[in-house]
Amino acid sequence: MSDDPVRLDLRGDIAVVTIDNPPVNALGQAVRAGLVRAAERIAQDAAIRGAVLVCAGRTFVAGADITEFGKPPAPPSLRDSNAALESLDKPVVAVLHGTALGGGLELALSCHYRVIDSAGVVGLPEVTLGIIPGAGGTQRLPRLIGVAPALDIITSGRRVTGEEALRLGIADAIAQGDRLAFALAFLRARFDHPLPRVSKRPFPVTDPEAILALRAAVTKKSPGQVAPARAIDVIAASAGRDFAEGQALEQEAFEALRASPQSKALRHIFFAERAIAKVPGLGTARALARIGLVGGGLMGAGIGTACLLAGLSVCLVERDATALAAGRDRIDGLLDEAVKRGKLSAEDRAAMAATRLTTAVVMAALGDADLIIEAVFESLPVKQEVFRALDRVARPGAVLATNTSYLDVAAIAAVTSRPGDVIGLHFFSPAHIMKLVEIVAPSSADPDAVATGFALVKRLGKLGVWTANAEGFIGNRILSAYRRAADQMVEDGATPWAVDAAFRDFGFTMGVFAMQDMAGLDIGWATRQRLAPTRDPAERYVAISDRLCERGWFGRKTGRGYYIYKGAGATPNPEVDAIIAAERQAKGIKARAFTSAEIQNRVLLAMINEGAWILEDGVALRAGDIDVVMVNGYGFPRWRGGPMHAAEARGLAQVKAELETLRHEDTLWRAAPLQRLSNGKDVEA
Repeated sequence: MSDDPVRLDLRGDIAVVTIDNPPVNALGQAVRAGLVRAAERIAQDAAIRGAVLVCAGRTFVAGADITEFGKPPAPPSLRDSNAALESLDKPVVAVLHGTALGGGLELALSCHYRVIDSAGVVGLPEVTLGIIPGAGGTQRLPRLIGVAPALDIITSGRRVTGEEALRLGIADAIAQGDRLAFALAFLRARFDHPLPRVSKRPFPVTDPEAILALRAAVTKKSPGQVAPARAIDVIAASAGRDFAEGQALEQEAFEALRASPQSKALRHIFFAERAIAKVPGLGTARALARIGLVGGGLMGAGIGTACLLAGLSVCLVERDATALAAGRDRIDGLLDEAVKRGKLSAEDRAAMAATRLTTAVVMAALGDADLIIEAVFESLPVKQEVFRALDRVARPGAVLATNTSYLDVAAIAAVTSRPGDVIGLHFFSPAHIMKLVEIVAPSSADPDAVATGFALVKRLGKLGVWTANAEGFIGNRILSAYRRAADQMVEDGATPWAVDAAFRDFGFTMGVFAMQDMAGLDIGWATRQRLAPTRDPAERYVAISDRLCERGWFGRKTGRGYYIYKGAGATPNPEVDAIIAAERQAKGIKARAFTSAEIQNRVLLAMINEGAWILEDGVALRAGDIDVVMVNGYGFPRWRGGPMHAAEARGLAQVKAELETLRHEDTLWRAAPLQRLSNGKDVEA
């Protein structure tokens, strides 16, 4: 049996070229070389009248070989293999199924025709890695379907369905029945047609005003990101040029972007998100079809909706009929929103609510659930009481999960007779949209129970990150640290609005004080009160948020916090200035100015240092896991890669030196060992 990932078989006078490079038929060097050899044989064999390009397995080529990222390219390049196919004087049909993404779509565009399975999708998602298409995508796609739709696809990185691909002209037909048989018949009908080489088409004329407007819109939608705007520039500059000239422009931009800090950061988070499932000692997931849900508030309704959208059955339990009706209404409302967003058909939505969502006011209704998620008020006694009740009714082997942001999962498990079945699932709000879930594994948890948590999160299409059982887990522990840094700067002279503006300038969609207002200032207040008895006496404590809470100002929910909320608008609360001034006076603090860069640097240092402590304490498995949490749960700009990546990019020696300069100010700046941020490389401690 040959190890060649590209094989050529004859079906009469047609060559069937098959890429078989599992799992996703990535375009590694061996595949590219195999395509060139196949093109040479097709050209040389007079008996071959045309070729069909197919892929084995579940998908067409899903992109480049990610193991080659960051390495010098090995010949032949994808541009070379694409040119070898397109230059043939015999027609080639690409047969697309599954996903044809990035280089996969560029390969298909170099073929003379494309047929696609009705369930197939195509796209050029390179901007999500901080680059642009580099094998002709910016040149062939506009020539095939026009500049505006091509730029929409390239700058967004979105996936295009088979039906839309046909409508746009990316595909020539939807394959009916057996894909290969359809493609063979399609090809035979075109043996005598002129060959439609996309690269030979003239590049469409571009409208300068439309390009400027699109560039402004893309910059607004993707602030701080370089690749989408660069793609626009390349395509605009290609107007009036032949294919070779345009491809040279594309290649120059591609190489510059590939070496850029943004692309390195985006590639880092890409790999980090794929590493999170590698958990040592993970067991075998248990059965997972029926989900129990205790609590139908905002978080519970979001969790229930996510489960329903994933095809699971959900039984919602609330304390009384009134609360149950409210919870059901919340879920119904979220399902209606999914229909409006095009995520769910009206028919599926009706069937889902009628057949897979049940409700009850007694815990006994959860007796046949495979996994039960508690989503009640964030209070240890309240959650413990729920788990005592669940312990009495849940079937043997059912996994019991608490949705908690901070609390001790082991203390919750301890009130049951089955602590091995208890885990934490920290969803992020809104739970039906946010991708991150922290999977909390107390030492008492059975590996199979933890594995079941991971299986659920995967079923929901979310990212599950393992975390040990510790105060705040990963994300909220880091949040507590950078909130302390922000509080201290406000007490020392910055304004909350200046701090929030610095966050936004860094790339966050929301500043830390606006974010606390949105979550509810009373939540953090309750946590600080709970932790007060164990607080380090040497820690600098800033009480400004406490003073707001003492006035009943809890943020958006009360219409007033750091900001005043009227309708959809928010303006700084002028009374906060007086509270800050009083706190400074009480401590004898003389206000000083902070630049935006200084604010950003202190906040980032606080994140990095706390992340290093989290690794040192064994709360997270990898530095990359922390970055996944911060990017997907806390709004850290993806194109910066996360705080741990930022530390690597800055240099760990410099990070340590900067922390040392702040050490005299507070325990917050006590430098953690930084070795594990460098994947084990020695760092002077």
